[in-house]
Amino acid sequence: MLNCFAAEKSSDAVSIIFITESDFNSWKSKQSSLTQNWLSAQNFLGKTDSHCLIPDKNGKIDFALAIHADKNNFTYMGSLANSLPEGIYCLEKLNHQAVLFWGMGAYQFTKYKKPKRNPAKLILPKGFENTVAQLHAIYTVRNLINTPTENMSPADLSAAAKKLASDFKADFSEIIGDNLLKENYPAIHAVGRASTTPPRLIELNWGNKKHPKITLVGKGVCFDTGGLDIKPAAGMLGMKKDMGGAAHALGLASLIMQAKLPVKLRVLIPAVENVISGNAYKPGDVISTRKGLTVEIGNTDAEGRVILSDALTEASSENPDLLLDFATLTGAARIAVGTDISALFTDDNKLAEEILYYGEKAQDPIWRMPIYKPYRKLIDSTIADVNNASSSGYGGAITAALFLKEFVSDGISWAHFDIMAWNASTSAGHPEGAEAMAIRAVFEYIYNRYK
Repeated sequence: MLNCFAAEKSSDAVSIIFITESDFNSWKSKQSSLTQNWLSAQNFLGKTDSHCLIPDKNGKIDFALAIHADKNNFTYMGSLANSLPEGIYCLEKLNHQAVLFWGMGAYQFTKYKKPKRNPAKLILPKGFENTVAQLHAIYTVRNLINTPTENMSPADLSAAAKKLASDFKADFSEIIGDNLLKENYPAIHAVGRASTTPPRLIELNWGNKKHPKITLVGKGVCFDTGGLDIKPAAGMLGMKKDMGGAAHALGLASLIMQAKLPVKLRVLIPAVENVISGNAYKPGDVISTRKGLTVEIGNTDAEGRVILSDALTEASSENPDLLLDFATLTGAARIAVGTDISALFTDDNKLAEEILYYGEKAQDPIWRMPIYKPYRKLIDSTIADVNNASSSGYGGAITAALFLKEFVSDGISWAHFDIMAWNASTSAGHPEGAEAMAIRAVFEYIYNRYK
């Protein structure tokens, strides 16, 4: 049980009453003079996404009044766990969305600093196990991303994946350092070889081999200096989150395994630090890949797609029923859709339609971006099969997706998620800092397709 929930009913529990802004005046007119006078004294106007604590005649909290946009939208619950006074609360009619957003908003990252307060607790009866599982996955993703590289190196990320495998009795393996060259993962090795923590390919396998194969690939750049094309200080400051794709792959994997879906799950995470040393890969280098294609390094700061090339090639080798990759890949995607929305690239129209449907249903916003083939010429190279950086400043998220597509075999149902994995500021259910994006929508899609 997460610390924002209470398992048992309490006589001291404070009720949360939700009404819509349009119903506020009618509701207020039916309340006691004490309540009406209090609301007027507080100048509480019943605006959407606001709340007010209502006292009883003894000055104690009688109930909490919360205003939401409509009767089916409980996102404002995500603001209450850390804004209501500590204590136990109850909601007369609980639903998945209300519980989920309460828990999402209650999240606190406490690894290095004690919280100023504990979240309020919501009484949670039985029947919400799947919702709590989603919250555990979201917390896992957030915790992994929020942890600085000092404690989230490729080796630490490997340890987190190994623990997850142990929790669900999955098989775990990894290929480390120069063994990447022996096993033909040269692109992962090239990007990560400059770090004192060796690069690696982390792998997790779970489920019955006879079931449909789902493969998840996550970008695991545990820190990104930009390499020799070094980032400015401001651009480097948040780069602990560049392993966000790996965190998302692990979070989604935990949901699939928790639900015991009849699938054969495989997770591949290329984990590196893109740092500067005497043996760092250089602008202008031409490196080999597992697929046999050569890549000219137009920019060492476009390293994520380089390591993903080897992982996607290996993922394609088994011809999975579904192949998904998650990556904090481009700033261009953020320019296109902002920080809250996951950019989705796929040439499978049915897959896109269904993921977008579940994204809207789960209030997990996703927007489809085009894989515009004429832009492929922008990553042409005169000396290699492909360049890792576009020759144009435009369409950067699209050319990155086109680069990845070079390493996915034809005929595979594949989707690429270019994500922010970070909240620049706090909103209901989304505290400032690391964020899990798209995995709730994708899990709902996978669950309903394979259950």
